[in-house]
Amino acid sequence: MDAAELARLTAWDRAHGWHPFTQMKQWTDPGHQPLFVTGGNGPWLEGADGRRYFDGNSTIWTNLHGHRHPHLDQALRDQLDKISHVSALGFCNEPATRLAKALVDLQPAGSLTRVFFSDDGSTAVECAVKMALQYHQLTGHPERVGFAAFENAYHGDTMAAATLGGIGTFADRFRRFGLNTQHFASLEALAEMPQAFSEGLAAVIIEPLIQGSAGMRTWPKGMLGGLRRWCDERGVLLICDEVMTGFGRTGRMFAGEHEDVVPDFLCLAKGLTGGYLPLAATLTPEWIYEAFLGTYAELKTFFYGHSYTGNPLACAVALANLEVFERENTLAELQPKIVLLGELLAGMRQKHRRHLGAVRQCGFIAGLDVMEDAAAARAYPWEEQTGARVCLAAREAGLLTRPIRDTLVLLPPLCSSPEDLRHAVAALSYGLEAVCGPG
Repeated sequence: MDAAELARLTAWDRAHGWHPFTQMKQWTDPGHQPLFVTGGNGPWLEGADGRRYFDGNSTIWTNLHGHRHPHLDQALRDQLDKISHVSALGFCNEPATRLAKALVDLQPAGSLTRVFFSDDGSTAVECAVKMALQYHQLTGHPERVGFAAFENAYHGDTMAAATLGGIGTFADRFRRFGLNTQHFASLEALAEMPQAFSEGLAAVIIEPLIQGSAGMRTWPKGMLGGLRRWCDERGVLLICDEVMTGFGRTGRMFAGEHEDVVPDFLCLAKGLTGGYLPLAATLTPEWIYEAFLGTYAELKTFFYGHSYTGNPLACAVALANLEVFERENTLAELQPKIVLLGELLAGMRQKHRRHLGAVRQCGFIAGLDVMEDAAAARAYPWEEQTGARVCLAAREAGLLTRPIRDTLVLLPPLCSSPEDLRHAVAALSYGLEAVCGPG
């Protein structure tokens, strides 16, 4: 891209764009030159500046097998030759039906048997919430209208999903308009609630094993299994939000597999299409689905849907995504890379022990806390945007990633090679030293 075209696009973006989770006053400052991503290949991205960058957060946690993967690209081309969109309201399309069967086949036999498609993680959660509330209404428990969630949770940005979240920055402005939700710090705190509290609950929602937007905060081992038992004992439905953790991120296809937990609603998005197109799915068991069956006049129908529900292009590439897992033995190939990532992060922490606090890893997900003084547990003032400045400096060394305040996030594509991982950690180390100094 030549300088004149870049200047023209930058001016248009400043004049007309509105970016998510971005303070646009800073973004549109004349001194800020945004990076236009113009291409990609495998785990690498190409910028309008002519440089290559390692995709250190998998293009906001979505990309699995790399950019321009030939099998995924071909699946889209093949589907384009047939049809690009079919309404799911009154019609079927082959890729959506095949994908529903494929997703069910990934679950323990006879467990989650029904698949409802939507567009993104927030809507997958919205579906689960509405299904849970309507299920209790249809089965004679209209008093079950409450939800339990966890502090620092993130479940999306649509109204219901936002108010399920436990991060005030995202949700506090909207809580009075949303769901009746109570947040808990731990399973132990939830278990201390009286029986009368659980009798009014429709469902509990959790990000299993690790909370993403909280700064990659991991749950204690056994917590998810304990929550499943707690719900079963009280007739409360369990929603697992695996929008981030699904499709190999934790080292297994789904995070719940680590503790043999099958939820009542499984919410999937992000990696479902390998990072190619928006698509989400909410899976649920047959006994919940059956509560919605009846005559038209009974009004038991689940009155919810999107124009692009089950879009055949998205479903075709999602099927190709699952095929790549089998063809390339992705999960088995991932295991030694998970170990290597842990070793590299441990080395980085040792090198930067003054400015790195906790380093958390769950499979191919990592969060590193930047501190002004780790030994004294003294954080930088959050207003200084230290984490963002570290990531901006790491860009100079060929890494693109996005922090969560002062937690550096490294969430590589599953296809990353050992050399790619070494590059990513070295670039992050460079950025940390450039901003915070040595040690």
